[in-house]
Formats: sequence, structure tokens, C-alpha cells
Amino acid sequence: MCYIGRFAPSPSGPLHFGSLVTALGSYLQAKAYQGKWLVRIEDIDPPREVKGASSLILKTLEIFNLFWDDDVLYQSTCSERYQSVLQSLLSKQQAYYCDCSRQRIHHLTNHIYDGFCRQRNLTPNHQQHLAIRLKQTHPIFEFEDNILGLQTVEPASAQEDFIIHRKDGLFAYNLVVVLDDHQQGITEIVRGADLLPVAAKQISLYQQLGFTVPTYCHLPLVLDHNGNKLSKQNHAKPIELDNPTSLTIQALQFLGQQIPQDWQDATQQQLLDWAIAHWQLSTIPKQNAVLTTNVR
Repeated sequence: MCYIGRFAPSPSGPLHFGSLVTALGSYLQAKAYQGKWLVRIEDIDPPREVKGASSLILKTLEIFNLFWDDDVLYQSTCSERYQSVLQSLLSKQQAYYCDCSRQRIHHLTNHIYDGFCRQRNLTPNHQQHLAIRLKQTHPIFEFEDNILGLQTVEPASAQEDFIIHRKDGLFAYNLVVVLDDHQQGITEIVRGADLLPVAAKQISLYQQLGFTVPTYCHLPLVLDHNGNKLSKQNHAKPIELDNPTSLTIQALQFLGQQIPQDWQDATQQQLLDWAIAHWQLSTIPKQNAVLTTNVR
């Protein structure tokens, strides 16, 4: 089976160095398998979007010679497909409406939802905004990550009925990421370790929908000097676009990869070709880390 990987940024701002690590790691893993590498813009949450960010993200990838192998998928164009799956789950009684507040859930043990609305048979109306939860029938108590090894899941969390459609009318990430990865034929998901906690929920949804479950690789996160993940919310600096080879070398070193001795003389494409040929998943660090390398 052909390997298909992907990079799926949200357009909430320009790419930062942590984004580059994820993009490069997913690209090299796909190309090391002679596979396809796809790009998806996860523009399903309009309040978080920054105008022009989508095109800037794609421009940045092109400057780094990280070219995708098929049309870019924009989640904002997929609402009809998402809605169809939601209606199917509701009609099969595999999902249900929920009016529980965040405050109520906050006071539950470990803040894990207790299934309170499972038997209430709520129906939406104009006065009341309801979430939709998946009725959990395929709990995942452990799964294998190809970088981090066997992951065990706390039983109560594994069995939680999680939200697949939000009260504000937006589709939940855990739903759309599964539907789109299946739609695009993704065989392996390479992404940041910040998403490791939701992997079990997503695997359970794959199984409930009868989809083939991809394999997973969760990359270490780049931290700032306060120990926080580099992110747009934490005002991480955008990638500087004037020296892509130097930043690519820093990203390769962060991912535990070899770098060529004469990399300063290489073009960006030559550097990527070398990195593909020498890519080793086994040398990727398992721990998040502050970026300390400053290659010149």
C-alpha cells in the first residue's frame, strides 16, 4: 500500500519553528517511504483564523521546497460531508445531544464527562444550543506510537463520550481530523506530541466508523525558555524566510538527524534529498526540548 502522510496546520497565524519541525518531520517520513505528502488547511474554526494566514503558510512551505503532492484540502469546504456523518451517527443512536455546561464537567472527577445526557433524548431548538457527543462503544485503552512506544490510556478517559460537534455550531477537531484523514487516505499521522492525548479518542472513532486506523508518530515539541510549547497562542516568532537551509538544519538537529558536513554549500533541494536518504525515525528524541542549536 502506498504511504500517504500529511501536514495539517490551522491558519491562526504564520508558521513558527515548531510548525517547521512538524512539517519537515512529516515530509521526510513520507518521502523516505517513497510516499505522498499532502497538505490540509484546518480552517474549521473561523474565530481563530488570521486573514491571509493560509496563503502565507503555503508560501512558507514552498520557500522551504516542501511541495505537496495533491490539491490542498480546505476544511471550510467540507461542511456538507461532516454534517452527513453527524446525521448518520445521530440516526443510528451512536451520538446524542448534550446541554451540560463546562462548569458542570469541571466539577466531575478528573473533569471527565459522565454520560449524563446519554438517556435524556434531548432535541435541538432555537432557544438552546446543544453539543453532540459520540456514544463511546470502542474505547481504546492502549495504542502503539512509532516514536514513543506503547501508550496506555486512563480507563475513564478512554470510555468518555467526547464532543464531536460544539455548542457554538462548529465541528469538533476530533471529528473532522478523522473524517479528513480517512478521506485523504492517510496511512500514517506524523504530528506534534501535544496531540498525543487525543489520539485514543480519534482511534476509537476510526473503529466506530469502520475506517482503517492509520499508524501514529508523535514528534517532540519545541519549547520556549519558560518550558511552554512554541505556539501562535504563546506569540512564537514567525519563521524567517531569508535563510531556509539554516533553519532546515536546525530542525533536522532538533529531530535527532544527521546533517551533511558541507551543508552550507548545498541548495535547499539538495539538503532535503540528503535528509530523505539519511532519515532515521529511531533517532528522534522522545522528550520535548528547548531549541538551543543556532547554526550559522
